[in-house]
Amino acid sequence: MSEDLESQIRNWLVSEGLEIRNRPDPRSDFHMMVRYPPTPHGHVFNIASPRQRNLIVVSTVTQVDIGQQDNMTEKGKTEGESWEQWLHDNRIQLTRSGVDWVLHVRNSTESPPGPLQAFNLSQPIWQDGLNQNELMQTLRHLWLTKLALIHEIKYSFGPGVGKPGPVDDWQQQDSPSLPLQRDNVVSTDEPNSFGARFDPSEWQ
Repeated sequence: MSEDLESQIRNWLVSEGLEIRNRPDPRSDFHMMVRYPPTPHGHVFNIASPRQRNLIVVSTVTQVDIGQQDNMTEKGKTEGESWEQWLHDNRIQLTRSGVDWVLHVRNSTESPPGPLQAFNLSQPIWQDGLNQNELMQTLRHLWLTKLALIHEIKYSFGPGVGKPGPVDDWQQQDSPSLPLQRDNVVSTDEPNSFGARFDPSEWQ
């Protein structure tokens, strides 16, 4: 059944012109990585079928530019209340978007916390509701939600310096998912277009 499902999903993605790479993942029946939108500046999305679950999970991770992180840290020092309000507003917006999300915020239990170091967006699709339209609409919805937060970060904290900043959570945890997260490094510098630093290591 999982082989038939994987084959069907591959056919759908190929028909939309998306590049596909396999990703070793002992926790999943299959795990593939695709670039969406299907342009040279697309971002990496993961499509995985967790073992013993009747669903697939579509997800994408974004690492925040170190220059933007520095600006967030400065805002937290000088305008702590305003910075916390910014985090709160974006948590609410992400919740309203209907996607599952994780914000990686340094010192998240302190006041003020920050900066925002990375964010992970995902959405499950149960197999009895899975078809090409649902899969592609999920990719599109996650992409637009991701793009909205990238635009918000750039508007509030500048274009950055073109270098991904650190993510403390990934360095402190010992999880097989962390190499995957570290690979998904994208540029948030719009003049060079989103995803301009599409890293070939993401396809290994």
